[in-house]
Amino acid sequence: MGVLSWIILGLIAGFIASKFVYNSGQGLVANLVLGIVGAIVGGLIATSLFGFSGVSGVNIYSILVATGGAVIALWVYGKFSGGRQL
Repeated sequence: MGVLSWIILGLIAGFIASKFVYNSGQGLVANLVLGIVGAIVGGLIATSLFGFSGVSGVNIYSILVATGGAVIALWVYGKFSGGRQL
């Protein structure tokens, strides 16, 4: 997947996850970083559970995997940071 695809996927997944967890977006850079971290986390979890990551382009499955990973990353971040937002 190209760099532009990762950026697009990261922005989409990060925005959706931050809206889901905090009911608001976190800003362009935070959403991008969160989405990329979420794509990595979601890809690792999907690979562990299903044997494939599914993150092979910008499609609905990759958005769901990355968003799920971003929600998990936000939850973990909230637990270790005392509930602070990004």
